[in-house]
This record gives sequence, C-alpha cells and structure tokens, in this order.
Amino acid sequence: MRILGAMSILLAAGCVNPRAQEATAQALNDAANELNGLRQDLGQLQMDLDSLKQVVARQDSAIAKLTALVPK
Repeated sequence: MRILGAMSILLAAGCVNPRAQEATAQALNDAANELNGLRQDLGQLQMDLDSLKQVVARQDSAIAKLTALVPK
C-alpha cells in the first residue's frame, strides 16, 4: 500500500504544467540577467571610485606643495 501511495505522489509531481515550467524558466532567466546587470554596474562603480581616489590623491599632493610655499 505504501509503495502505491508513493508512486501516485511521484506520478502527480511529474505532471507539471508545461506553461508553469516555461514561466518559471523565464523568470529565472530574467533574474539571472538582472544579476549580471547589477554585477556590471558594481564593476563600473568600483572603477569610478578608484578613479576618484586617484584624483583626490593628486589634489592632496598639489595642496601639500602649495601649503609648503606659503610663508608662515
């Protein structure tokens, strides 16, 4: 009796609506595409931040040189 019950559960689980499977697959693809877009955006933000750090470092050096020239 248990085997028959288990088999009927497995059979029912195997009868999934193909449209539902397609919708799930599409939703997973959409989510993956969004994640890839976020990764690209994060990479661009990291490059921008690194560039800004370089600019600030150059400005700090220029300010230090200028302050060294000012009489005290």
